[in-house]
Amino acid sequence: MAAQPQKFSPPGGRARVVGKSNPTVNNREMTVVEPRPARSPGVTYQELLDADTHPVPEVLRRESPKFLGSTDIPIDRYTSREWHELEKSRLWKRVWQFACREEHIPNPGDYTIYEIANMSFIITRTPDGTIKAYPNACLHRGRQLKDFDGNCSELRCPFHGFAWTLDGELKDVPAQWDFPHVTERKDDDFHLPECAVGTWAGFVFINPDANAAPFGDFIKGLAEHFEVWQMENRYVEAHVTKIIHANWKVAQEAFCEAYHVNATHPQILPYLGDTNSQIDVWDNFSRVITAGLTPSPLLWYDVSEDDMLRSMLDVRVDQDNPISVPAGMTARAVGAASGRERWRPIVGDHVDQMSDAEMMDSIDYTLFPNFHPWGAFNRIVYRFRPNGDDHRSAIMEVLFMSPFKGDKPAPAKITALSATQSWTDAPELGMLAKVFDQDVFNMSKVQLGLETTFKPGITLANYQESKVRWLHQMLGEYIGNDNLGGL
Repeated sequence: MAAQPQKFSPPGGRARVVGKSNPTVNNREMTVVEPRPARSPGVTYQELLDADTHPVPEVLRRESPKFLGSTDIPIDRYTSREWHELEKSRLWKRVWQFACREEHIPNPGDYTIYEIANMSFIITRTPDGTIKAYPNACLHRGRQLKDFDGNCSELRCPFHGFAWTLDGELKDVPAQWDFPHVTERKDDDFHLPECAVGTWAGFVFINPDANAAPFGDFIKGLAEHFEVWQMENRYVEAHVTKIIHANWKVAQEAFCEAYHVNATHPQILPYLGDTNSQIDVWDNFSRVITAGLTPSPLLWYDVSEDDMLRSMLDVRVDQDNPISVPAGMTARAVGAASGRERWRPIVGDHVDQMSDAEMMDSIDYTLFPNFHPWGAFNRIVYRFRPNGDDHRSAIMEVLFMSPFKGDKPAPAKITALSATQSWTDAPELGMLAKVFDQDVFNMSKVQLGLETTFKPGITLANYQESKVRWLHQMLGEYIGNDNLGGL
């Protein structure tokens, strides 16, 4: 059974707790810290919420900063084949992981293939509507049962024709007279082995460990945070994948902090409070909240309210700003009001209950190990996986989970980008494609640097990169390390 992550108790409301000790649980050094001294000079996220023009949901008022130590993270975790093998056996075979959406398999007989590392699984909907997951392997000679997504009435092997029902029961053995050792067994002896399955807000999760801890316990904390945002009332408007020439953790970690914005995305500094992000760590999930339409504290000049909007809208210097900020108002409030009108035709007057923060801010949650749903009206969901059995490349996925009116639209087809293609080859991503290109430009260079450096580990900031450290401490618990050491 997988090692279970230590449960934290989040502080209630806006209470701030000063850490006076370093309790150790499952060898995780953890200090609850006073938020203000740990952060960049300038307006805090909570102070921005105080100025919101609409009521702010309680979930955004929560703060759970953690000091998780300052030890370097060994580079073996990114470069070592041995570490990759440990992840395959101790993480991916034992952890709950996002596999597909329920709308990918809406009807009985629908199935989709989920692959992780060197493993393949079939997720299917049975005649009674139950979702089940099986290793994608025939019990006769091991051939994959399915090669592509589709719909079927049975799971029949293309090699010799062994077949199972969608419920996993052995259905047909060609020339069964030659297999008395199979057909005379108890019915469940040649039943397809099952993975554990759980669903939340339309997302389907599987755990190859059939004896895994209950999914309800695993998702509970994150699900409680998202109650106000009703992710189940969304559809897949876009789904884009791209091969990255870097370990899956290198790719993922680029989206776990805003500290990189000043060097990687300098064009957004006038309207994004990068180093004033709020970072919160709970048990098996965490988040980074980065405020929009507030300038970076790293800028050496003042940014007007109009210029913040101009930068966010990517307006050229020789063009008029399509939205102006009236006297006495802020760009943040004006941008939020514009966002409400954008979504009003789809979700109606519900937008009037949404705060400026929910309209403007990047609210990036991560559920360990690799699932990134964004809160509020952000449509983004990320997933990061090893690219097959190659520990030096990864698959990055971007889904847009959008509100809809009327019947739920069918999920978008996947746009699969190669390693050499630009994100702009997926026009459904809009302006974000250019930002993703900036991120990806660094990733292969990070991998090469990790392979080259004489330094044995990477060094992380105590606060701004604490989400990255949290991921590695969780990873160490699953792999079995007693500390942040290497192999």
